[in-house]
Amino acid sequence: MEIYTLNNALGTEARITRYGATLVSLKTADRNGALADIVMGFDSLEGYTQTPSPPYFGATIGRYANRIGGAKFTLNRKTYTLDKNDGANSLHGGFHGFDKVMWKAVPFPGNIEQSIEFSYLSKDGEEGYPGNLSVTVTYKLTAANELSIHYTATTDQDTVINLTNHSYFNLSGHDAGEILNHVLTINADRFTPVDAGLIPTGELRKVDGTPFDFRQPHAVGERIESNDEQIKLGRGYDHNWILNRSSKGLEFAARVSDPKSGRVIEVLTTEPAIQFYTGNFLDGSFHGKGGKAYQHRGALTLETQHYPDSPNHPDFPTTTLKAGEHFDSTTVFRLAILK
Repeated sequence: MEIYTLNNALGTEARITRYGATLVSLKTADRNGALADIVMGFDSLEGYTQTPSPPYFGATIGRYANRIGGAKFTLNRKTYTLDKNDGANSLHGGFHGFDKVMWKAVPFPGNIEQSIEFSYLSKDGEEGYPGNLSVTVTYKLTAANELSIHYTATTDQDTVINLTNHSYFNLSGHDAGEILNHVLTINADRFTPVDAGLIPTGELRKVDGTPFDFRQPHAVGERIESNDEQIKLGRGYDHNWILNRSSKGLEFAARVSDPKSGRVIEVLTTEPAIQFYTGNFLDGSFHGKGGKAYQHRGALTLETQHYPDSPNHPDFPTTTLKAGEHFDSTTVFRLAILK
């Protein structure tokens, strides 16, 4: 079971495995130059394949990231039925999504930038989705301390696609405990409220005057126990923010910093939205690297993506990929230190 390692001159190290095209570890320096692994994961393949399944630590998510309501959608007047692996809904591609398959890998060593390309053919009908979908995911670590993830895909039939990376970040270290003191900024004026099944209602709600306003920096834990209906439904933050965008290129989406370690991650993406999740369903039942029990709100995710349940919301940005068209998406995690 191969693991590929990317390094740069700043001491940053990213390790990615073929299983799920998964980011296994990401080591980077704090303000004092000390390295720590800032993403949750396991020491062996058995951790990722255990039953019950762990919550997608570091994995590439597809064919459709996030939730599809009722585990079905209609495309070209045909209804497709998906796995119900999240109550009545389909989550992150179903029971056997892209996080649970073996990808092919081709490394590209370099003195300044190193990268590795993973590829996978998702066959017509896999997990209920139409079309033979050919996917690539390329991880690149740059001299500027940026971890770039570039996704491409083509299909021979019209289908739906929504890809993301599901890394759980704790900038003090993967085993450092709660992330409630991390400070977050999200470049978004609106978010998509959800129902009790965490499916978007269709409303595009302004963040003004709500605990979802991260246009200015706020500690993650500052309002996470607010008497707010949406906070209660998500058991914290587990929502999709609609990013403020002015172009189709890479633009600033979010920034998270850790006052304790001084580490910072800035997120840039070509995607229209980002799912911010605060590890609300972590409960200590999964023991990660070094045998550490991963506790409630011990990490956060920043999943760049299209909106959840878009195939069932014609007014949302489309996630349909037509036969012969080319899907292309990039997200960059820029690593820095507080000044």
